[in-house]
Amino acid sequence: MPSSEHPLVVDMDGTLIRADLLHETASQYLSDNPLRIVRLAGWTMAGKHALKERLAEATPFDPAALPYHEEVIEWLRAERAKGRPIVLATASHRRLAQAVADHLDLFDTVLATGDGVNLKAEAKRDALVALYGEKGFDYVGNDGADLAVWAVADKAYLVDSSAAFADRVRAVATLDCVFADGRKPAPAALFRALRPHQWVKNLLIFVPILAAHHFRDVDGMIAALIAFLVFGLTASSAYILNDLADVADDRHHRLKRHRPFAAGDLSLLAGWALWPALLLIAGLIAALALPPAFVGVLAIYFVVTVAYSLRLKQVAIVDVLVLAGLYSIRIVAGAAATNVPLSFWLLTFALFIFLSLALIKRVSELLVARASGRETSLRGRSYGPQDLEMLSAMGVGAGYLSVLVLALYIHDAQTAELYASPRFIWLACPILLYWISRAWLITHRGQMHDDPIVFAIKDKASILIGVGFLGVFALAKGLG
Repeated sequence: MPSSEHPLVVDMDGTLIRADLLHETASQYLSDNPLRIVRLAGWTMAGKHALKERLAEATPFDPAALPYHEEVIEWLRAERAKGRPIVLATASHRRLAQAVADHLDLFDTVLATGDGVNLKAEAKRDALVALYGEKGFDYVGNDGADLAVWAVADKAYLVDSSAAFADRVRAVATLDCVFADGRKPAPAALFRALRPHQWVKNLLIFVPILAAHHFRDVDGMIAALIAFLVFGLTASSAYILNDLADVADDRHHRLKRHRPFAAGDLSLLAGWALWPALLLIAGLIAALALPPAFVGVLAIYFVVTVAYSLRLKQVAIVDVLVLAGLYSIRIVAGAAATNVPLSFWLLTFALFIFLSLALIKRVSELLVARASGRETSLRGRSYGPQDLEMLSAMGVGAGYLSVLVLALYIHDAQTAELYASPRFIWLACPILLYWISRAWLITHRGQMHDDPIVFAIKDKASILIGVGFLGVFALAKGLG
């Protein structure tokens, strides 16, 4: 049979898709209920074929949401248009493989794990030789497990960007073409997954010691710096866990589908190894260098964050209240780390302002949904476009209440002790009113970033307003 008429056999995990369906189903299974890890361990002990079968039966699966390798798919369609048989041969379970095949409508034959056989490496090789004979097919793969298959294929096609691995393939087969895998470099993808730009939120840890005017407390400032690092590591751990739990929903989002795990730039397995490692490092630093009260607050923060990621974000109103609380708890952590008494006014102000910001996130998402003609609730959320007006009213109201709290703070007896001229703080009220009103106006115009904190960091006007706001407090402190 001429080579041009050989069946073109295609691997799936890492080749057709930038993901591994075993990792996908296991991650979804654990995300739905972390306590299932005991059952998952039992399935693993029964062998990979049993593990794949159990997960395929127990886990909802949406083939349309997978990160496909579009260049490979376009090439396969072109080959099929020439009349060439296209075969999907994968170590994933046949139920999942068939779902992908049905979605793509591209394959003439599907070979996959089932009937007690894990169709990988030598098992896949033997199955293909039995069907087509040695050198009777061409094969497209991506990793070391495919070397055994390439050794009996007529031509090899590789999806990989590594020159060293391409040389390994050439050693056992005739390498005809190499497709770049299209993934972002691993270090860059890992850096994005940690979301270091979100660490700016942890600057709230410094607020208690600065608000108490303990500027010369060197030990307190060092403790605040350590707390900032610890919260950053813990937050990154929580962001990774959130991305793992949200991966299916993120792939349907116009922006979040580019996140490293959703896009397939990072393995889900790497994510499940990384988040507990970051949490462990953060916990050890906190236990060794910071007060027990801070460790307790840190633990509460992580538990609430996990609860939010796995369930609370799907409960209307509760989700934004939790988000506001997670911002505010950073202030509590800062007070615990530096042994500064927690201000009632500061905590109340934080709760209202952060509730307003949390509602901005939801409203911006709903505006995008309304613009696209969506009439149902957002994926993974309990809000629909019909809730826009109500959420906007609550958000603006919460923002304005934070201004009221600031105004009442001016008349507090402790304020007179901290500031030489508390009356100058009145100037901060119209500045804050302007910023809140402007932020909500920008939101309703559809120009707000999904995260208002990120927006404020990049927005020149917000930076100037922030400088002016702090300048007012400096004026009140320094003028008598």
